[in-house]
Amino acid sequence: MTERRVPALEALEFDHLEFWVGNAKQAAYYYCAAFGFEMVAYAGPETGRPESASYVLRQNELVIVLTSGLRGDDAIGDHVRRHGDGVHDVALRTPNAREAFEAAVAGGARPIAQPFERSYGETIHTFIERKDYHGVWMPGFEPRTDGVRANNRVGLQRIDHTVGNVGWGEMDTWCDYYSRAFGFSQLVSFDDKDISTEHTALRSKVMQSASGRVKLPINEPAEGLKKSQIEEYLDFYGSPGIQHIAINTEDIIETVRALRANGVELLDTPASYYDALGARVGAIDEDVAILRELSILVDRDDNGYMLQIFTKPLQDRPTLFFEIIQRRGSLSFGKGNFKALFVSIEQEQAKRGNL
Repeated sequence: MTERRVPALEALEFDHLEFWVGNAKQAAYYYCAAFGFEMVAYAGPETGRPESASYVLRQNELVIVLTSGLRGDDAIGDHVRRHGDGVHDVALRTPNAREAFEAAVAGGARPIAQPFERSYGETIHTFIERKDYHGVWMPGFEPRTDGVRANNRVGLQRIDHTVGNVGWGEMDTWCDYYSRAFGFSQLVSFDDKDISTEHTALRSKVMQSASGRVKLPINEPAEGLKKSQIEEYLDFYGSPGIQHIAINTEDIIETVRALRANGVELLDTPASYYDALGARVGAIDEDVAILRELSILVDRDDNGYMLQIFTKPLQDRPTLFFEIIQRRGSLSFGKGNFKALFVSIEQEQAKRGNL
């Protein structure tokens, strides 16, 4: 069988993320004040959209759109009631949205309304083509720059990857879906021997676009003695969905210091993790004492090393959170950090009574 070549799919990259939230105005304040975003555009009743309000927030190449329904009985309100605040749309930029849409549908994607595609749970992908559009964001949006500014500049750069959680035994189905519909390939996989602790386990496969710019790890639960983080997410979110968003920074130490100063809650790392760090990852440019102080994790592969840290959940429901990552050559996803990370997550689960 001849491999299908679709230039519009081969060139995919992240465009933005749209969150459906209970109160977009208040959420915009939080993400600007805590994470350093700046408001750039708005759409709502004043701009001809009477049913919803959306705020576009930007930081370097990273863009999120926060949208709330205004009636309470619409699709947005229903989504928030069942899931809480969460990522509804992982929008993908392409040089030809029509070609990408038609190729994805031919490969098995189910169209919602042209040119949308549905993914796991109620997550969708919108194909965005921007080459001939010169407005502030999209039609119906107007410039708006009156949002609050963070006290400390954070330095977030762009989306590195987005991680989805799916139900028991569903991971391979969704990996096959991305392969057929979007031309993605499997970059790496982790089984329950790679990702486990004394209590919990999960499995994960990383799907990657042909361009290499879109990486979508997909997790499913695995058998363990207690409830895994994937099961906790599914219980509280109510369906499969986006568990966390990994965001690049060029200086993770300064980013973490700024986030902490802005009030962002980050996961702690067991002190023993740093005792053998040098033996495990070799020489690094950063001062290990500072990494220990800030609870920053380090991992290495054949291409270099990477540093990462994770926020606590971004709302009261233990669902969505951010990963902050700095890559110094490494293309990995922190396999060497899984044990320490999941011990930290389990400690938070235990505080919530969900382990």
